[in-house]
Amino acid sequence: MRIAILKERHADETRVAATPETIKKFIKAGHQIAVEKDAGVHASIPDAAFAEAGADIGTLAATLKGADAVFAVQKPDADTLGKIAKGTLLVAHLEPSAESAEALAKAGVDALSMEYVPRITRAQAMDALSSQSNLAGYRAVIEASQLYGRAFPMMMTAAGTVAPAKAFIMGAGVAGLQAIATARRLGAVVSATDVRPAAKEQVASLGGKFIAVEDEEFKQAETAGGYAKQMSAEYQAKQAELIAAHIAKQDIVVTTALIPGRPAPTLVTKAMVESMKPGSVIVDLAAPTGGNCELTEADKVVEHQGVKIAGYNNLPGRLAADASALYAKNLANLLPLLVDDDGKRAPHWDDEIIQGMALSRDGAVVHPNFAKEEA
Repeated sequence: MRIAILKERHADETRVAATPETIKKFIKAGHQIAVEKDAGVHASIPDAAFAEAGADIGTLAATLKGADAVFAVQKPDADTLGKIAKGTLLVAHLEPSAESAEALAKAGVDALSMEYVPRITRAQAMDALSSQSNLAGYRAVIEASQLYGRAFPMMMTAAGTVAPAKAFIMGAGVAGLQAIATARRLGAVVSATDVRPAAKEQVASLGGKFIAVEDEEFKQAETAGGYAKQMSAEYQAKQAELIAAHIAKQDIVVTTALIPGRPAPTLVTKAMVESMKPGSVIVDLAAPTGGNCELTEADKVVEHQGVKIAGYNNLPGRLAADASALYAKNLANLLPLLVDDDGKRAPHWDDEIIQGMALSRDGAVVHPNFAKEEA
Protein backbone atom coordinates (compact mmCIF):
# COMPACT_ATOMS: atom_id res chain seq x y z
CA MET A 1 0.00 0.00 0.00
CA ARG A 2 1.17 3.51 -0.75
CA ILE A 3 0.61 5.86 2.19
CA ALA A 4 0.69 9.65 1.87
CA ILE A 5 1.63 11.80 4.87
CA LEU A 6 0.29 15.34 4.54
CA LYS A 7 1.67 18.64 5.71
CA GLU A 8 -0.84 20.20 8.10
CA ARG A 9 -2.50 23.39 6.89
CA HIS A 10 -4.33 24.54 10.01
CA ALA A 11 -2.73 27.71 11.33
CA ASP A 12 -2.03 26.36 14.83
CA GLU A 13 -1.17 22.77 13.93
CA THR A 14 2.46 21.78 14.51
CA ARG A 15 2.12 18.00 14.59
CA VAL A 16 2.74 15.48 11.82
CA ALA A 17 1.18 12.05 11.27
CA ALA A 18 4.42 10.06 10.93
CA THR A 19 7.93 9.88 12.31
CA PRO A 20 11.08 8.30 10.87
CA GLU A 21 10.55 5.41 13.29
CA THR A 22 7.03 4.60 12.08
CA ILE A 23 8.05 5.06 8.45
CA LYS A 24 10.82 2.49 8.87
CA LYS A 25 8.26 0.03 10.24
CA PHE A 26 5.87 0.71 7.36
CA ILE A 27 8.57 0.19 4.77
CA LYS A 28 9.79 -2.97 6.48
CA ALA A 29 6.23 -4.26 6.20
CA GLY A 30 6.33 -3.63 2.45
CA HIS A 31 4.52 -0.30 2.18
CA GLN A 32 5.59 2.76 0.18
CA ILE A 33 5.58 6.10 2.00
CA ALA A 34 5.33 9.57 0.50
CA VAL A 35 5.74 12.61 2.74
CA GLU A 36 4.81 16.11 1.67
CA LYS A 37 7.72 18.56 1.80
CA ASP A 38 8.17 20.30 5.18
CA ALA A 39 5.46 18.14 6.80
CA GLY A 40 7.51 17.62 9.96
CA VAL A 41 9.37 20.90 10.24
CA HIS A 42 7.33 22.18 13.21
CA ALA A 43 7.79 18.87 15.03
CA SER A 44 11.58 19.08 14.65
CA ILE A 45 11.64 16.42 11.92
CA PRO A 46 13.40 17.69 8.77
CA ASP A 47 12.70 16.24 5.34
CA ALA A 48 16.16 14.66 5.39
CA ALA A 49 15.16 12.49 8.39
CA PHE A 50 12.07 11.22 6.57
CA ALA A 51 14.11 10.59 3.41
CA GLU A 52 16.76 8.71 5.35
CA ALA A 53 14.01 6.51 6.77
CA GLY A 54 13.01 5.63 3.20
CA ALA A 55 10.16 8.01 2.40
CA ASP A 56 9.71 9.90 -0.87
CA ILE A 57 9.60 13.67 -0.31
CA GLY A 58 7.66 15.87 -2.71
CA THR A 59 4.91 18.34 -3.43
CA LEU A 60 1.30 17.78 -2.44
CA ALA A 61 0.48 16.50 -5.93
CA ALA A 62 3.43 14.11 -5.94
CA THR A 63 2.61 12.91 -2.42
CA LEU A 64 -1.02 12.16 -3.28
CA LYS A 65 -0.26 10.52 -6.65
CA GLY A 66 -1.15 6.85 -6.49
CA ALA A 67 -1.86 6.94 -2.75
CA ASP A 68 -4.02 4.16 -1.36
CA ALA A 69 -4.26 5.87 2.03
CA VAL A 70 -3.71 9.36 3.42
CA PHE A 71 -2.65 9.89 7.02
CA ALA A 72 -3.01 13.33 8.59
CA VAL A 73 -3.42 14.92 12.01
CA GLN A 74 -6.30 17.28 11.20
CA LYS A 75 -9.04 17.15 8.59
CA PRO A 76 -7.64 18.35 5.22
CA ASP A 77 -8.95 21.71 4.06
CA ALA A 78 -11.44 21.79 1.18
CA ASP A 79 -8.77 22.44 -1.45
CA THR A 80 -6.61 19.52 -0.30
CA LEU A 81 -9.60 17.21 0.12
CA GLY A 82 -10.57 17.95 -3.48
CA LYS A 83 -7.18 16.67 -4.65
CA ILE A 84 -7.46 13.30 -2.92
CA ALA A 85 -8.59 10.62 -5.37
CA LYS A 86 -11.98 8.99 -4.87
CA GLY A 87 -11.74 5.69 -3.07
CA THR A 88 -8.66 6.73 -1.08
CA LEU A 89 -8.62 5.85 2.59
CA LEU A 90 -8.34 8.99 4.78
CA VAL A 91 -7.38 8.65 8.45
CA ALA A 92 -7.20 11.76 10.65
CA HIS A 93 -8.99 13.79 13.32
CA LEU A 94 -12.02 14.62 11.15
CA GLU A 95 -14.14 16.75 13.52
CA PRO A 96 -17.07 14.32 13.22
CA SER A 97 -20.41 15.95 12.51
CA ALA A 98 -23.22 15.48 10.02
CA GLU A 99 -21.78 18.27 7.90
CA SER A 100 -18.19 16.95 7.84
CA ALA A 101 -19.34 13.37 7.20
CA GLU A 102 -21.41 14.55 4.24
CA ALA A 103 -18.46 16.52 2.82
CA LEU A 104 -16.19 13.49 3.10
CA ALA A 105 -18.76 11.27 1.44
CA LYS A 106 -19.20 13.80 -1.36
CA ALA A 107 -15.42 13.83 -1.88
CA GLY A 108 -15.56 10.07 -2.33
CA VAL A 109 -12.99 9.18 0.33
CA ASP A 110 -13.32 6.30 2.76
CA ALA A 111 -12.89 8.30 5.97
CA LEU A 112 -11.90 6.99 9.40
CA SER A 113 -12.08 9.46 12.29
CA MET A 114 -9.44 9.12 15.01
CA GLU A 115 -11.85 10.77 17.47
CA TYR A 116 -14.07 7.70 17.20
CA VAL A 117 -11.58 4.96 18.09
CA PRO A 118 -13.71 2.82 20.45
CA ARG A 119 -12.78 2.90 24.13
CA ILE A 120 -12.15 -0.84 24.34
CA THR A 121 -9.08 -2.67 25.60
CA ARG A 122 -8.04 -3.92 22.14
CA ALA A 123 -8.01 -0.37 20.77
CA GLN A 124 -6.04 1.33 23.54
CA ALA A 125 -2.83 1.48 21.50
CA MET A 126 -4.76 3.21 18.70
CA ASP A 127 -6.57 5.71 20.94
CA ALA A 128 -5.28 9.10 19.79
CA LEU A 129 -7.67 11.03 22.02
CA SER A 130 -6.02 9.46 25.05
CA SER A 131 -2.44 9.87 23.84
CA GLN A 132 -3.00 13.53 22.98
CA SER A 133 -5.12 14.27 26.08
CA ASN A 134 -2.33 12.97 28.28
CA LEU A 135 0.01 15.58 26.84
CA ALA A 136 -2.69 18.26 26.94
CA GLY A 137 -3.21 17.72 30.67
CA TYR A 138 0.50 18.10 31.30
CA ARG A 139 0.83 21.17 29.10
CA ALA A 140 -2.22 22.84 30.64
CA VAL A 141 -0.46 22.98 34.01
CA ILE A 142 2.78 24.19 32.44
CA GLU A 143 0.85 26.99 30.72
CA ALA A 144 -0.87 27.82 34.00
CA SER A 145 2.49 28.07 35.78
CA GLN A 146 3.68 30.52 33.14
CA LEU A 147 0.57 32.71 33.45
CA TYR A 148 0.44 32.54 37.24
CA GLY A 149 2.51 35.31 38.78
CA ARG A 150 3.59 33.30 41.80
CA ALA A 151 5.45 30.09 42.64
CA PHE A 152 3.72 26.71 42.76
CA PRO A 153 5.55 25.03 45.68
CA MET A 154 5.79 26.20 49.25
CA MET A 155 9.15 27.93 49.78
CA MET A 156 10.65 28.66 53.16
CA THR A 157 13.30 31.38 53.14
CA ALA A 158 14.98 33.66 55.64
CA ALA A 159 12.79 36.46 54.29
CA GLY A 160 9.58 34.56 54.87
CA THR A 161 7.47 31.66 53.60
CA VAL A 162 5.80 31.45 50.20
CA ALA A 163 2.50 29.56 50.41
CA PRO A 164 1.90 26.79 47.85
CA ALA A 165 -0.51 27.36 44.98
CA LYS A 166 -3.93 25.72 45.16
CA ALA A 167 -4.86 23.92 41.94
CA PHE A 168 -8.31 22.50 41.14
CA ILE A 169 -8.70 20.03 38.26
CA MET A 170 -12.23 19.64 36.91
CA GLY A 171 -12.50 16.18 35.38
CA ALA A 172 -10.40 13.13 36.22
CA GLY A 173 -10.13 11.51 32.81
CA VAL A 174 -6.82 11.06 30.98
CA ALA A 175 -6.09 14.79 30.74
CA GLY A 176 -7.28 15.53 34.25
CA LEU A 177 -5.22 12.80 35.90
CA GLN A 178 -2.09 13.98 34.12
CA ALA A 179 -2.87 17.56 35.17
CA ILE A 180 -3.20 16.41 38.79
CA ALA A 181 0.13 14.57 38.63
CA THR A 182 1.90 17.51 37.01
CA ALA A 183 0.53 20.11 39.43
CA ARG A 184 1.57 17.88 42.33
CA ARG A 185 5.09 17.51 40.90
CA LEU A 186 5.34 21.29 40.68
CA GLY A 187 4.43 21.55 44.36
CA ALA A 188 0.81 22.72 44.30
CA VAL A 189 -1.89 21.62 46.73
CA VAL A 190 -4.22 19.78 44.35
CA SER A 191 -7.92 18.97 44.44
CA ALA A 192 -10.15 17.53 41.72
CA THR A 193 -13.72 16.65 40.92
CA ASP A 194 -15.46 14.22 38.58
CA VAL A 195 -18.96 12.87 38.09
CA ARG A 196 -17.77 9.25 38.40
CA PRO A 197 -17.42 7.79 41.92
CA ALA A 198 -14.54 5.57 40.75
CA ALA A 199 -12.50 8.70 40.07
CA LYS A 200 -12.16 9.39 43.80
CA GLU A 201 -9.65 6.58 44.24
CA GLN A 202 -7.70 7.64 41.15
CA VAL A 203 -7.46 11.24 42.37
CA ALA A 204 -6.35 10.09 45.82
CA SER A 205 -3.68 7.81 44.33
CA LEU A 206 -2.04 10.88 42.78
CA GLY A 207 -2.13 12.86 46.00
CA GLY A 208 -5.18 14.98 45.21
CA LYS A 209 -8.23 15.73 47.36
CA PHE A 210 -11.55 14.70 45.83
CA ILE A 211 -14.31 17.31 45.84
CA ALA A 212 -17.93 16.15 45.41
CA VAL A 213 -21.23 15.85 47.23
CA GLU A 214 -20.84 12.20 48.19
CA ASP A 215 -24.42 11.28 49.02
CA GLU A 216 -26.23 8.05 48.13
CA GLU A 217 -27.11 9.32 44.67
CA PHE A 218 -23.47 10.01 43.91
CA LYS A 219 -22.45 6.52 45.02
CA GLN A 220 -24.85 5.07 42.45
CA ALA A 221 -23.87 7.50 39.69
CA GLU A 222 -21.95 5.07 37.51
CA THR A 223 -23.35 2.44 35.13
CA ALA A 224 -22.01 -1.09 34.87
CA GLY A 225 -20.14 0.05 31.75
CA GLY A 226 -18.29 2.75 33.67
CA TYR A 227 -20.26 5.73 32.35
CA ALA A 228 -21.79 8.48 34.43
CA LYS A 229 -25.55 8.46 34.99
CA GLN A 230 -27.69 11.57 34.61
CA MET A 231 -27.91 13.21 38.04
CA SER A 232 -31.05 14.74 39.51
CA ALA A 233 -31.58 18.51 39.45
CA GLU A 234 -31.36 18.51 43.26
CA TYR A 235 -27.96 16.83 43.21
CA GLN A 236 -26.68 19.09 40.46
CA ALA A 237 -27.66 22.16 42.50
CA LYS A 238 -25.84 20.86 45.60
CA GLN A 239 -22.76 19.98 43.57
CA ALA A 240 -22.72 23.40 41.86
CA GLU A 241 -22.90 25.13 45.24
CA LEU A 242 -19.97 23.08 46.55
CA ILE A 243 -17.86 23.69 43.44
CA ALA A 244 -18.57 27.42 43.46
CA ALA A 245 -17.43 27.72 47.07
CA HIS A 246 -14.30 25.67 46.33
CA ILE A 247 -13.28 27.58 43.18
CA ALA A 248 -13.33 30.87 45.10
CA LYS A 249 -10.36 29.62 47.13
CA GLN A 250 -8.28 28.34 44.20
CA ASP A 251 -5.30 29.89 42.41
CA ILE A 252 -5.32 27.56 39.38
CA VAL A 253 -8.31 25.87 37.73
CA VAL A 254 -7.94 23.41 34.83
CA THR A 255 -11.13 22.27 33.09
CA THR A 256 -11.08 19.13 30.94
CA ALA A 257 -14.67 18.32 29.89
CA LEU A 258 -14.20 17.99 26.13
CA ILE A 259 -16.65 15.81 24.20
CA PRO A 260 -15.85 15.20 20.48
CA GLY A 261 -18.63 16.37 18.18
CA ARG A 262 -20.60 18.11 20.94
CA PRO A 263 -20.52 21.57 22.56
CA ALA A 264 -18.53 21.67 25.77
CA PRO A 265 -20.57 21.84 29.00
CA THR A 266 -20.25 25.01 31.09
CA LEU A 267 -18.51 24.22 34.38
CA VAL A 268 -17.22 27.64 35.42
CA THR A 269 -19.64 30.57 35.31
CA LYS A 270 -18.85 34.26 35.14
CA ALA A 271 -19.85 34.56 38.81
CA MET A 272 -17.35 31.84 39.74
CA VAL A 273 -14.58 33.66 37.87
CA GLU A 274 -15.45 36.88 39.69
CA SER A 275 -15.20 35.07 43.02
CA MET A 276 -11.55 34.14 42.40
CA LYS A 277 -8.61 36.20 43.61
CA PRO A 278 -6.85 38.56 41.17
CA GLY A 279 -3.85 36.76 39.70
CA SER A 280 -5.65 33.41 39.51
CA VAL A 281 -5.55 31.41 36.29
CA ILE A 282 -8.03 29.18 34.44
CA VAL A 283 -6.83 26.90 31.63
CA ASP A 284 -9.74 25.58 29.57
CA LEU A 285 -9.00 22.42 27.56
CA ALA A 286 -12.45 22.54 25.96
CA ALA A 287 -11.89 25.87 24.20
CA PRO A 288 -12.13 24.34 20.67
CA THR A 289 -15.77 23.34 21.30
CA GLY A 290 -16.97 26.41 23.17
CA GLY A 291 -15.15 26.10 26.47
CA ASN A 292 -16.01 24.90 29.96
CA CYS A 293 -15.68 28.45 31.27
CA GLU A 294 -18.35 30.97 30.34
CA LEU A 295 -15.70 33.61 29.55
CA THR A 296 -13.32 31.45 27.48
CA GLU A 297 -12.37 32.71 24.03
CA ALA A 298 -10.84 30.19 21.66
CA ASP A 299 -7.09 30.52 21.17
CA LYS A 300 -6.87 33.59 23.40
CA VAL A 301 -5.82 34.48 26.92
CA VAL A 302 -8.41 36.91 28.27
CA GLU A 303 -8.43 38.65 31.63
CA HIS A 304 -11.54 39.34 33.68
CA GLN A 305 -11.28 41.23 36.97
CA GLY A 306 -7.68 40.12 37.34
CA VAL A 307 -8.29 36.44 36.50
CA LYS A 308 -6.58 35.10 33.36
CA ILE A 309 -8.53 32.57 31.27
CA ALA A 310 -6.49 30.63 28.70
CA GLY A 311 -8.37 28.99 25.84
CA TYR A 312 -5.58 27.41 23.81
CA ASN A 313 -6.97 25.46 20.86
CA ASN A 314 -4.15 22.95 20.50
CA LEU A 315 -2.26 22.14 23.68
CA PRO A 316 -0.75 18.89 22.33
CA GLY A 317 0.62 20.97 19.44
CA ARG A 318 2.67 22.90 21.98
CA LEU A 319 4.58 19.64 22.49
CA ALA A 320 4.83 18.90 18.79
CA ALA A 321 7.66 16.37 18.82
CA ASP A 322 6.21 14.15 21.56
CA ALA A 323 2.62 14.57 20.36
CA SER A 324 3.62 13.59 16.82
CA ALA A 325 5.55 10.56 18.06
CA LEU A 326 2.57 9.27 20.05
CA TYR A 327 0.03 9.99 17.31
CA ALA A 328 2.22 8.33 14.68
CA LYS A 329 2.37 5.22 16.87
CA ASN A 330 -1.44 5.27 17.20
CA LEU A 331 -1.65 5.17 13.40
CA ALA A 332 1.01 2.47 13.15
CA ASN A 333 -0.97 0.32 15.58
CA LEU A 334 -4.11 0.88 13.51
CA LEU A 335 -2.45 -0.09 10.21
CA PRO A 336 -2.95 -3.90 10.51
CA LEU A 337 -6.71 -3.26 10.43
CA LEU A 338 -6.36 -1.36 7.14
CA VAL A 339 -4.61 -4.03 5.04
CA ASP A 340 -4.87 -7.70 4.14
CA ASP A 341 -2.25 -10.37 4.74
CA ASP A 342 -0.38 -9.22 1.63
CA GLY A 343 -0.23 -5.61 2.82
CA LYS A 344 -2.73 -4.37 0.25
CA ARG A 345 -5.41 -1.80 1.07
CA ALA A 346 -8.28 -3.73 2.62
CA PRO A 347 -9.91 -2.07 5.64
CA HIS A 348 -11.49 -4.60 7.98
CA TRP A 349 -14.97 -3.14 7.63
CA ASP A 350 -16.49 -5.86 9.80
CA ASP A 351 -14.15 -5.11 12.73
CA GLU A 352 -15.77 -3.16 15.57
CA ILE A 353 -12.86 -0.71 15.70
CA ILE A 354 -13.14 0.21 12.02
CA GLN A 355 -16.93 0.26 12.23
CA GLY A 356 -16.72 2.70 15.12
CA MET A 357 -14.34 5.00 13.23
CA ALA A 358 -15.89 4.94 9.75
CA LEU A 359 -17.63 8.16 8.72
CA SER A 360 -17.92 7.59 4.97
CA ARG A 361 -17.46 4.72 2.50
CA ASP A 362 -18.06 4.40 -1.22
CA GLY A 363 -19.53 7.90 -1.42
CA ALA A 364 -22.02 7.44 1.40
CA VAL A 365 -22.15 8.47 5.07
CA VAL A 366 -21.97 5.24 7.07
CA HIS A 367 -21.56 6.26 10.72
CA PRO A 368 -24.84 5.64 12.60
CA ASN A 369 -24.64 9.06 14.27
CA PHE A 370 -24.86 10.83 10.92
CA ALA A 371 -26.22 8.40 8.29
CA LYS A 372 -29.64 9.33 6.96
CA GLU A 373 -32.31 6.69 7.22
CA GLU A 374 -33.73 5.50 3.91
CA ALA A 375 -37.35 6.30 3.32
